[in-house]
Amino acid sequence: MKLLSKFIYSLLAVMFAISFAVVTGIFNPQEKINALWLITAAGCFYILAYRFYGAFLASKLAVLDDRRITPAHRLNDGKNFYPTNKWVLFGHHFAAIAGAGPLIGPVLASQFGYLPGFLWILIGAALAGGIHDFIILAASMRRDGKSLVQIAKEEVSPLTGAAALVTILFILIVAIAGLGLAVISSLFHNPWGTFIIAMTIPIALAMGFYMKSIRPARIAGISIAGFVLLILTVILGRYIHSSPLLVMFDFDKDTLSALLAVYGFVASVLPVWLLLAPRDYLSSFMKIGVIFLLAAGVVSVSPTLNMPPVTKFIHGGGPIIPGTVFPFVFITIACGALSGFHSLISSGTTSKMIEQERYALPIGYGAMLMEGFVAIMALIAAAVLVPGDYFAINTKLSFSELAATGFPVQEITRLSSLIGVDLAGRPGGAVSLAVGMSYIFSSIPFMQHLMAYWYQFALMFEALFILTTIDAGTRVARYIVQELAGYVYAPLGDLRSLAGNIIASIAVVMAWGYFIFTGSISTIWPMFGTANQLLGMLALCIGTTLIIKMGKTRYIWITLIPMLFMAATTFTASFKLMKSFSQKAVESPNPFTFQLNTLLMGAMLILSIIILIDSFIKWYGYLTGKLPVTTSEVVIYAKNPGTPQKANRDSEY
Repeated sequence: MKLLSKFIYSLLAVMFAISFAVVTGIFNPQEKINALWLITAAGCFYILAYRFYGAFLASKLAVLDDRRITPAHRLNDGKNFYPTNKWVLFGHHFAAIAGAGPLIGPVLASQFGYLPGFLWILIGAALAGGIHDFIILAASMRRDGKSLVQIAKEEVSPLTGAAALVTILFILIVAIAGLGLAVISSLFHNPWGTFIIAMTIPIALAMGFYMKSIRPARIAGISIAGFVLLILTVILGRYIHSSPLLVMFDFDKDTLSALLAVYGFVASVLPVWLLLAPRDYLSSFMKIGVIFLLAAGVVSVSPTLNMPPVTKFIHGGGPIIPGTVFPFVFITIACGALSGFHSLISSGTTSKMIEQERYALPIGYGAMLMEGFVAIMALIAAAVLVPGDYFAINTKLSFSELAATGFPVQEITRLSSLIGVDLAGRPGGAVSLAVGMSYIFSSIPFMQHLMAYWYQFALMFEALFILTTIDAGTRVARYIVQELAGYVYAPLGDLRSLAGNIIASIAVVMAWGYFIFTGSISTIWPMFGTANQLLGMLALCIGTTLIIKMGKTRYIWITLIPMLFMAATTFTASFKLMKSFSQKAVESPNPFTFQLNTLLMGAMLILSIIILIDSFIKWYGYLTGKLPVTTSEVVIYAKNPGTPQKANRDSEY
């Protein structure tokens, strides 16, 4: 058996080496690349990374031990702490981290060509993002499910904890508002999509009740039922427009904004097992299913990438992203390679629901690799489009202006006719992704006449990704607000307090709801990518501190190298953005918005520098022995090492 395993992994390594050489142009650099090479390279690399690097992280760095009782069992309250089936939790975690980022970011970054984004996604997911997610999940899991802010405060210093708190809360509010606007833009006066999204809620409630109260140990049956019901909603939703139910699902932007705010509040207050986990688990069916369906479509059709490996815009001046490939490809593609937002999910909800320590590897590291594969598929969907058509969709430039840049429009009129929507001048990435996906699906034999259907289906697929991040993000923001409120009035900081839950949830929803209603978040959105990666850098910084305190300084490179790279990237992007905002403030007749952007970006940068300096001082003290090494880690073993679940039920601590 070992010989067979060695043969399989050796074969995967050879397949990766050949496909990587083709994608990067080492072999036949003048030929256009078939999308199959990207899928092969990514699939082989991620399998090898999980098997070997992931095993190294689990056994040598974290030393996962199922004898330890996780907080899901020890602090089980049926609401925030609840031991959740590993597949359900994987679905929740993947659905929560895989929001719009792995879909939209790679599409927008295709402006630079397919190669810069491909390399960052491939390497970043395995050697930066996966480590980031795994180390924070393991750390929180061993500290009573504490948030990243609490860990920073207790393991580094109160100063770092306070700086991290302000940074994280700002990023969360901006991210949720931005994602909310994306959902509303795709669902307003779109009854088909609204029907699909709305129906996932009662389906999820039924699944949650069944798995909690009826047959908690058997999820196969209810999983199949939920999947079938989800497919039925997609099919039946097509006919809502011509039915008497139209008035129930056809909303304008303001109404959808109000409904989204209500949903965010309810999802934050209800127990995780009732709506959040089953809804994310249900949504993950469509997400993972569609990605593998898209991969199958690529295998079946074998499309050629029309986007060149690199474009002239790597030097700046692009019509979508005006900056240079460094640092902005690493800022534009966050989720899919490395995203600070993931640390909030790992330490916010997932760590409170994980049954056994060994599941931290597939959930923390494995889900990130899966998200990387999603990002690769999104990159392919954009790169199969003719470059001129890609730019026609994602910019407001005229066809003649695009031709002058060297990218003439070719197929946009025909595509618009097939889909039934004028595709030109719809920036943001979502529409071009949907067009690319529908193009691949409709290229399958006997599917061409369904291109309009595939286009709408792809838009709904994107909306599901985004919504699952909104509900998890709102809950995590609520945890942080409760922590902050606890300093003012201690009972509000108790996560078990219903009053605290409600008050904090209202505060969070009002904050991001205000930005959605006013639309002012659109001026702040360019900062989100940079701020998000700043948070990723800070999470890696905290992870480095934890490795030192664990006595495993020889493994410090695991988090230190990606942390230093992201520091260089995000600081460069921050200064460039501040310079850009300052120039626009001088030129604009309404400078307040740009002045505010400059102020907020500067504040985030200063807070990040404070955390880094504070951490460096602590590292020096720990490594030289001038500071005592203390930890907030909680170590409690079950009496029966093989059954930590029983330890919870029988109180055998």
